[in-house]
Amino acid sequence: MSNLYSRKRSLAGIDISSLSIDDLKALVANILEQKIHGICFSPYIEGQGPGTQITEAQIRERLSIIQPYVEWVRTFSCTEGNELIPRVATELGLKTMVGVWLDDNHDHNALELNNALEVARAGYANLLAVGNEVLLRDEMSEDQLIDYINRAKAGAPDVPTGYVDAYFKFVDYPRVSDACEVIFANCYPFWEGCPAEHALVYMKEMYRQATIAAKGKRVIISETGWPNLGSAEWGSVPSFENAVRYFVNAYQWAEEEGIEIFYFSSFDEVWKIEHEGAVGAFWGLWDKHGNMKYV
Repeated sequence: MSNLYSRKRSLAGIDISSLSIDDLKALVANILEQKIHGICFSPYIEGQGPGTQITEAQIRERLSIIQPYVEWVRTFSCTEGNELIPRVATELGLKTMVGVWLDDNHDHNALELNNALEVARAGYANLLAVGNEVLLRDEMSEDQLIDYINRAKAGAPDVPTGYVDAYFKFVDYPRVSDACEVIFANCYPFWEGCPAEHALVYMKEMYRQATIAAKGKRVIISETGWPNLGSAEWGSVPSFENAVRYFVNAYQWAEEEGIEIFYFSSFDEVWKIEHEGAVGAFWGLWDKHGNMKYV
């Protein structure tokens, strides 16, 4: 494998399509050793999920597993202890994309936003993500969302602020795109039923649509990934090989084009089975015990 790839060599020019599983696993190891741009992070362990109060000790323990391999972490919430993640991450030398969870509970939304602004004012937020797929879930109007984005920008003017949703929502809601200082686009060929062999080409098209909607603003892929187990989504089939190839393809493209990607996700999370079926539990680069899955 040393002749194929090393820490001092880039992914440019490597024909990934012809590589064996063992070669791909070695590439995954080297990509992670050099650190990927970012990862979507949740601190939950077996038996936990949203609604669980998370301790700082647990956050630190889970972050310490991934810290050697990433430059940024993305959080999803600023309540139930999740508001502690950015400070701990900063102490570990990581940059943070701090998430503000929004839904149709406006009292809770106010708490989320206030906590996030406190985190930002304390210097622990490098980016603010106000809302995650709230338009996709149809839980908030366009005007309401823009109001939250504007309040965040006013409350933390030194922190680039945007909104996270499926790439096509920024095309569908140009006023939201205009309100954002940075576009956070979720790009999932898997959830749109794309066969694995065409997934990279499809993701590039997703990203292209988001960049058109951004009108020159910075665009970050806030989520993308591929599960290794679970039920197929039309032509998208979860498997170890498909997950490994998707990861390597994504980072070859990211290196060549300078794309910022927050990979989804850090750990397998059992609680997601209730919402996404069995496949929802198997998106992690690490399993639920904190073991690397693909190396």
